[in-house]
Amino acid sequence: MEIRARDRAEPFTTKDGSKIRELMRAANQTLAEATLEPGQATERHYHAETEELYYLLAGEGEMEVSGERSPVRPGDAILIPPGAWHQITAGSSELRFLCCCAPAYQHADTFFE
Repeated sequence: MEIRARDRAEPFTTKDGSKIRELMRAANQTLAEATLEPGQATERHYHAETEELYYLLAGEGEMEVSGERSPVRPGDAILIPPGAWHQITAGSSELRFLCCCAPAYQHADTFFE
């Protein structure tokens, strides 16, 4: 059995600009906690191979997937299919969410405009 504590996961900044704590990496997927400061947005991007799921934990913001925009808040789950351009923007407070990637997240699978 493998168990990892959140506070032992060292944060790093991804290519899109969010601060990430990788909570678990398995052969075919990753689970991470992402944080954006108030008003901060990720750089609009897509992943050619990776399917992502976001689950909002704290804060409010706006999510854009393939040109469609929607307000998001804690308890919302968002599907981001492979190849879908996307961006998430924090509102007036810190935005914190879980990000599940399958296959596992790789910088090389992140593409920008």
